[in-house]
Formats: sequence, C-alpha cells, structure tokens
Amino acid sequence: MAEPQRPTGARPDAGDPETAGAPRLHGDLLTTSLLALLRGWNAYGYQLAQRLRACGLPVFDQGTVYRTLRQMEKGGLVHSFWDTSESGPARRMYSLTAAGEAFLTGWLDALDRYQRFLGSLWGFPPPGGAGPVNAPMSPAATPPPAADGNTDRDPPE
Repeated sequence: MAEPQRPTGARPDAGDPETAGAPRLHGDLLTTSLLALLRGWNAYGYQLAQRLRACGLPVFDQGTVYRTLRQMEKGGLVHSFWDTSESGPARRMYSLTAAGEAFLTGWLDALDRYQRFLGSLWGFPPPGGAGPVNAPMSPAATPPPAADGNTDRDPPE
C-alpha cells in the first residue's frame, strides 16, 4: 500500500504523534542557536546539527541547518572554508564573523528580555533574581480591555 500523501506545506513530522504540534527550531532561533555554537569553535554543518540534537532543542530538519548556514554566510554572519585536513572528502567548516557576533549578542539580549517578560506573566522569578517577581505593568503596557469592555479577566491557569 502506498504511503499517504502529505498536504503541500505540511510539516514533515505532521504524522509523528511524538512531535506533531511540538515547537520547531527554525528562523532566527535556529540562526541564533547555530551562532551560539560557533562562538567558541569552528564546526562542520553535521557537527552543528548533532550538537543541536544533543542540547535537546526543539525538532528541526537537518536540511534546514545547511540552508540556514548558507543564508548566514550570504548575510555575512559566518564564514566558511573547505577543510581538507582529515582523511576523506573535504568538508565545509563554518566560523563566526564579527557581524555574526553582533547579531548573536542582540538576540541573546532579546531572548533574556523575552524570558523575563514571560516569567513576569506567570509569576516566575526572573533569571538571576534581579527585580520584582510580579512587577506591575506600566500603563502603556497594560493590555486593552476585552471587546465586551470587561477588564476583570483572570489570568489563564
């Protein structure tokens, strides 16, 4: 019997009950993760994919890692060169550039602020214990009332 066809645009893991609906590592989060791995060492695409898996990050497609590395190189975030030092075929090795370091630093700051924001919504203490746990939102950051005008909403449980 033929394998069922996946709808165009469907995620490759759509039929896998263990990963269906799970977060996916892609876009700027994948870029940031790859740059973070390259911060201290040069690596091959395969090594980077293995390290991402070992870290327990969300599901990702290995082909996406290679495409992302190429896009990162075109954008000046990484530099690649052919490593012929080992026996076997030459392999493309990637290294972080100054632009990649700046991009990574900006994203690490943004992720830190995002973690604090989400933690404040759910009452978790901020990383490092700095600042109040349940600091009130400023009036400018207060969400608008619901369409029915009710401002007495309980937070989600």
